[in-house]
Amino acid sequence: MTTESTTIDTTAARQVGAADWTALAEELDAYGCALTPRLLTPERCRAIAGLYERAELFRTTVDMARHRFGSGQYRYFTHDLPEPVAELRRAFYPHLLAIARDWAARLGRPAPWPDDLDEWLAMCHAAGQDRSAQILLRYGPGDWNALHRDVFGDMVFPLQVVIGLDEHGTDYTGGEFLLVEQRPRAQSRGTTTVLRQGHGLIFTTRDRPVPTKRGWSAGAVRHGVSTVRSGRRHALGLVFHDAT
Repeated sequence: MTTESTTIDTTAARQVGAADWTALAEELDAYGCALTPRLLTPERCRAIAGLYERAELFRTTVDMARHRFGSGQYRYFTHDLPEPVAELRRAFYPHLLAIARDWAARLGRPAPWPDDLDEWLAMCHAAGQDRSAQILLRYGPGDWNALHRDVFGDMVFPLQVVIGLDEHGTDYTGGEFLLVEQRPRAQSRGTTTVLRQGHGLIFTTRDRPVPTKRGWSAGAVRHGVSTVRSGRRHALGLVFHDAT
């Protein structure tokens, strides 16, 4: 691991552990996403956002307009993650794992995820998904992100996290997080969330269990970002499976 000047103490990891995970799980069940307490100070948020200018930390840069993904840019980190990113990912995994296993049980699916994150990532690599999927996103005025899923192969962890690095209403306007769910035998349902600076938003990667008259069904979910009206919006994405 590379230790950067942005290295956080264990406060962020403690904040993740101290969150009300029962309430977060209930909110995920109700809406498909749940906002955490503040994890990072504004100073730490600015430091992580500033990493965007350090090209050596990233394996690739994606121009969203070029690929018709929307408008704006994002960069995938290399596996040599800055310590703040690695620490947050390690802190989230065991809490999300409990929810992932519960969801798999409801849907009658396998739960292949081991207790250890490194073991799970080794399984991803063995299946050909061996590139880092941790992401730093940057949007300017007029930028947006099309509805999509961060699924890169057969190895999928059903939950991921995005952390806001700028202050909504001060550093930028617009740019709300969008979640659209296709409910079984019903119309799609949309949810919008303002991504507050230093807070994480947990959301479902691909689908989630939805109660129906016949039991549990999988409700397909996509996510995106509404148009940024002014300013600049940065966000850190934590994905718990790797990419092809």
